Amino acid sequence: MPFNISTKDLKSTLAVIMGGGRGTRLQPLTATRSKPAVPIAGKYRLVDIPISNCINSNIRRIYVLTQFNTESLHRHITEAYHFDHFSRDFVRILAAQQTFAGDVWYQGTADAVRQNINYLLERPYQYYVILSGDQLYSMDFRQMLKAHLDCKADVTIATTPVTRDKAEGFGIMKTDASGQITNFVEKPKDPSLLENLKLTPAQLRESGFDAKDERYQASMGIYIFSRKALEDCLLGNSMMDFGREIIPAAIRGSKVQSYLFKGYWEDIGTIRSFHQANLELTDLVPNYNFFDLENPIYTRARFLPASKINAATIERCLISDGCIIDKSHLKRSIIGVRSLIEEGCQISDSVIMGADYFNQAAGFGLPNASAEIRIGRGARIHQAIIDKNAIIGENVVIDPNGRPDGENEYCYFRDGIAVVPKGMTIPDGTVV
Repeated sequence: MPFNISTKDLKSTLAVIMGGGRGTRLQPLTATRSKPAVPIAGKYRLVDIPISNCINSNIRRIYVLTQFNTESLHRHITEAYHFDHFSRDFVRILAAQQTFAGDVWYQGTADAVRQNINYLLERPYQYYVILSGDQLYSMDFRQMLKAHLDCKADVTIATTPVTRDKAEGFGIMKTDASGQITNFVEKPKDPSLLENLKLTPAQLRESGFDAKDERYQASMGIYIFSRKALEDCLLGNSMMDFGREIIPAAIRGSKVQSYLFKGYWEDIGTIRSFHQANLELTDLVPNYNFFDLENPIYTRARFLPASKINAATIERCLISDGCIIDKSHLKRSIIGVRSLIEEGCQISDSVIMGADYFNQAAGFGLPNASAEIRIGRGARIHQAIIDKNAIIGENVVIDPNGRPDGENEYCYFRDGIAVVPKGMTIPDGTVV
């Protein structure tokens, strides 16, 4: 086995993926779906990232904890992830439920795990990898598990270096020379406290930065707990959140280790970060690589036809399966599955999520074409996110052009980006 991780240790490891809360900062994309179910890169869902990282790490026993707007996430997972009948591998959903032991919805990340602790402990797993369902990154968890075992840690937290302007939005930690965490502060605001949490010159050099840089170790929300540590941290108390409560308490009585991750990682928490992470995938050499043949990203098989492009000009775009693009100009955009883009459209710096289905009664040149899910003739779309199943009429103009946050009857404006909700119809000639 790579990294000197035994098959026994891997089979003794269970992954737990948090299915997300209300996702208010990603509204309206989370109006009818949970954050992990939000589409990304044209054909995937965010939850495909942690599940694929687990599978590529040969951690193939996975629970997904869900609670809010769960239908599309449940449907995607059940249709996408099937192991053979002759193994004990699984991807299973643990939905929030009322029981005789309690009837309260999950109150935080730690509470969600606590309410399912009986399922997590019923088999003799020794290590628990706890993951977020709404991040974009590629990590081999075997490396992190090896570090956890080598240090004989009770808890290991994956960390990434961040700048000062981002530090206030993360859990920031201080470590000693061995990497053991000595202090952890959730979203610190006090300048004097931040000064004390800075990475040392030696730690900066180890992280690949200049010794004069200012960086902080931020929690990625990725944890490995040994079995006894998970029981000690969660049972016999009412602490609700890993970052705010469980980790600071664990540091006082357990060995909590930092695992420094040096690769690309993006927390998809806002409309701005979602839009930017998508568009960066169109770069000539993107920071995140969906073309990594050794570590593929899995998703639901749709069996769609190849996309058809008729006399269009396309610059730095990702075009998904089942699209028809007719005599239009597309630049630095993501075009999702089953997108129909009619003649004369101009689309730039935008995420078009596509459609969940083809309208069999409509199409180019067919009756009732106005009912088709499509981008209509002559539409101009810039700096926008068009959610699934939207109908954009002919000669519609969508361009936020620096508008402040707000909304109108057709779309929302967030962080300088226009967001058209799922299933919205925008009439011909509308200027948003």
